[in-house]
Amino acid sequence: MNLTLLGAGAWGTALAVQAAARHRVCLWARRPAHAAALRSTHENARYLPGVALPPSLAIEDDLQAALAHADGGLLVIATPMAGLRSLLAALPQALPATWLCKGFEAGTARLGHEIAAALRPAVPCAVLSGPSFALEVARGQPTALVAASADSALRDALARAFHDGPLRIYTSDDPIGVEVGGAVKNVMAIATGLCDGLAARAPTAGGAPGLNARAALVTRGLAETTRLAVALGARPETLMGLAGLGDLVLTATGDLSRNRQVGLALAAGRTLQEAVDALGHVAEGVVSAPMVLARARAVGVEMPITEAVVGLLEGRIAAAEVVSRLMGREARSER
Repeated sequence: MNLTLLGAGAWGTALAVQAAARHRVCLWARRPAHAAALRSTHENARYLPGVALPPSLAIEDDLQAALAHADGGLLVIATPMAGLRSLLAALPQALPATWLCKGFEAGTARLGHEIAAALRPAVPCAVLSGPSFALEVARGQPTALVAASADSALRDALARAFHDGPLRIYTSDDPIGVEVGGAVKNVMAIATGLCDGLAARAPTAGGAPGLNARAALVTRGLAETTRLAVALGARPETLMGLAGLGDLVLTATGDLSRNRQVGLALAAGRTLQEAVDALGHVAEGVVSAPMVLARARAVGVEMPITEAVVGLLEGRIAAAEVVSRLMGREARSER
């Protein structure tokens, strides 16, 4: 089939590389200079260095040409969350859209499906999410994702398109749960990176966090995520799957995680700006954290880890205080 991926960052490129062996794939780059570099070098040196682009992969910098390629096939938006609204608004109304980005939109605190419902209320949409580092997908390493949509035809089409060899696609009719899991795990990864970074600085000091603290943080982070997801209309079992527990474990503990790297940098004494600048990529948890907290407060959901991360990112709480604040909370039932 024809596949168009809008966004030539790490994720868009990785999926394009994997799909090009079976489909006619067009990868759209927003900047003409970036598209020209991809064509000439057959490599995305900035986002996926060392990964060769297939000769059959079409590189396009003209949005209308890329959209025309998707006619009768599938279109996947692979930009950061900040670019989702503008691209959805630019699509033909009859063209269903799927996105890869994970987060709550800055300013509105909306999830992807909420943005799509406001802009294109009658058009099917989907999210493709799960525990996945783009580099491993591009290399053909085993990965499992979930395609979530209220539209059964669209989610089944996504499974047929991408399920092949090392890439396994499950389906879900709970896009709310999948999107909340994908968004909040980035915030929890910042907290876990901070915890591990503090542990590395003083591994034997009394009161310093260790592996026990990491396990508690990940577990209670999943509990926070589930509470918010259910309050927004998700099913709790979705958060025990790939887009919930799976993505949380990967992003919180894997060193390819940009959000985890932000936490590690803050534990090492760097400023937030220094941490973000060193990445060279978007860390969605930095933008999403205050939006997660805003949505949680709006529906009366308590999220102490998220609240501590927001305080840290805003400079109101020192790195060393975060763990002590969380461990100093009063005893209560786990449920």
